[in-house]
Amino acid sequence: QVVLVSGHLDSWDVGQGAMDDGGGAFISWEALSLIKDLGLRPKRTLRLVLWTGEEQGGIGAKQYYQLHKENISNFDIVMESDEGTFKPSGLGFTGSAEARDIVKEIMTLLQPINVTDVYDNADGTDIAYWMRDGVPGASLHNDINKYFWFHHSQGDTMTVQDPNQMNLCAAVWTVVSYVIADMEEMLPR
Repeated sequence: QVVLVSGHLDSWDVGQGAMDDGGGAFISWEALSLIKDLGLRPKRTLRLVLWTGEEQGGIGAKQYYQLHKENISNFDIVMESDEGTFKPSGLGFTGSAEARDIVKEIMTLLQPINVTDVYDNADGTDIAYWMRDGVPGASLHNDINKYFWFHHSQGDTMTVQDPNQMNLCAAVWTVVSYVIADMEEMLPR
């Protein structure tokens, strides 16, 4: 059984792609790194996917889905961060009402950093195939007021990234992915 965390590596034709979506790739990598560094071993596999071809129609995600859809019942949740890594506020979530209640409970663990909201509908080109077929999905919600200042522009460089805000995003990704991966049962469909 798999809990998938992800971001994509491709960028638009200008800039460095640091925000879109290097930040999402980084916090996904960091989540697994933190869990390993803490010596935690969840019941399910945590899998990091760094998608390619998202800007070209999601071809990397489509290929991955085609290769793994026969095991779709083993995917517990698919998580994608693709709207920057600014100050987080919570998660977008797509799934059953029962699963939403569980995710809301998990998010209470993040009260100390004031990131507890669960919004309707996860968003992400790379996880859309899975959610369409009933796999619960989550996407990072954060303060996107400045997102379109840099999106697909020469300004999308590492200087856009605030290390403190990225750490908060990584904390959200780490807590949510680990707790779901270590629960006795998979999220209800």
